[in-house]
Amino acid sequence: MRSIRHALLKQLLLPLVALNLVVAAATWWLAWAPTQRAFDEALADAAWSLLPYIDARDGRIAVHLSRQAEQILRLDHFDAIYFVVRNEQGHTIEGDADFPTLVKPARPNEPHAYDGAMRGNAVRIITLSTPVGQETVTIGVAETLWKRVSMRSGPGFIGLLLLDAAATVISVLIAWTAVLRGLSPLNAMRRGLDTRGHDDLAPLQHRNLPEELQPLADALNALLERVRLAAQGQQDFLANAAHQLRTPLAGLKTQLEWLEQRHAADDETAQSTALMMSAIERMIRQTNQLLALARAEPSQFQRARLYPLALDKLVEQSVQHFVREAMKKRIDLGFELQPAMIAGDSFLLRDLIDNLIDNAIRYCPPDGRVTVSCGADDGGVLLSVEDSGPGIPEAERELIFSRFYRLNDKIGGSGLGLSIVRDIALDHGAELQVQPGADGKGTVFSVRFPRA
Repeated sequence: MRSIRHALLKQLLLPLVALNLVVAAATWWLAWAPTQRAFDEALADAAWSLLPYIDARDGRIAVHLSRQAEQILRLDHFDAIYFVVRNEQGHTIEGDADFPTLVKPARPNEPHAYDGAMRGNAVRIITLSTPVGQETVTIGVAETLWKRVSMRSGPGFIGLLLLDAAATVISVLIAWTAVLRGLSPLNAMRRGLDTRGHDDLAPLQHRNLPEELQPLADALNALLERVRLAAQGQQDFLANAAHQLRTPLAGLKTQLEWLEQRHAADDETAQSTALMMSAIERMIRQTNQLLALARAEPSQFQRARLYPLALDKLVEQSVQHFVREAMKKRIDLGFELQPAMIAGDSFLLRDLIDNLIDNAIRYCPPDGRVTVSCGADDGGVLLSVEDSGPGIPEAERELIFSRFYRLNDKIGGSGLGLSIVRDIALDHGAELQVQPGADGKGTVFSVRFPRA
């Protein structure tokens, strides 16, 4: 998937860098062109200075250049100066005989500049054609390029290039920052969605959103609303179905209990009614779990339902219902309770406690031990259920809170109990932890509630 940030940076930075390079080249040329022209004009002046020494006598072109005048012409502290005067036939009249072939200007008395080579060195050449008597002579003056090279590599030109490079870097940083700041509302929206819980379907806020993101926010809000309505419909169906099933199942259980007592002497009937009773009890438990799941759904929970209650009293009441089940497996069910007040929903907390204790008894082997403790500490109120069962592998300690996930298919259960525990803990702002028991054996489920 293409990145919008990378696409924007590519579309901005590449043309920007290319434009700055073109501007730098143009700036360098605009700075160098006048300098080059000034050097060429100085060289042309040297060619013009030779004209007074050239005349025609007896039909011949002659150059009357004294030794001192030639020394002055060739005088330069940096570059070597060469010159030549040639007639129309290209014969050298005066000057350096090895001077390169002259390129004649297009028009008389207009200097022409070009690059060439002499005696193995690069030179700049100026040629000037002018009529003398009946003939036209061409003057050539050349100089080596030391001054020009020194000027191009001097601090002025280097500083100009560095300034252009700095401007390019600053332009890139400005474009980079502008793109990042321009995309910051989109990143803020993404972070807001990432930090949401799986049950948070509240609409996105339009405040401070750029115009370009408002249609996206509207589309997301419409999607969230559809998901919320679908989830609400699912929860309503779950709660209604579970509620409607409870009454006929309770009546069916009562009738089976009557049949069980009535036909206790008939072994076959007693066995059949016992199997039906077991199945009805599983159905009743499943129904109660579905109803508890619907009630505990965090997206449906209202914090106004929380009120101060004694968690230790609620635990004491719940433990009594599991004494018979513990005795069937010869499990030592004990509790250590201290006064502890929290803000909670008694119905949901009873479901949480029942599921933790029921889960511990189911997975604890015969002659095992289950301990339920409750009390206040510095961090709030801690409820823990410890068993001496086989324990839970570390890799599965997060999976067990998923709906319908079961560690052992041979042990009866719906796979919803711990999912209900997690949702109820979230409803109460509690922290749920799973840790190995003492000496690494068994499992301890801990729920830490904030103080009331």
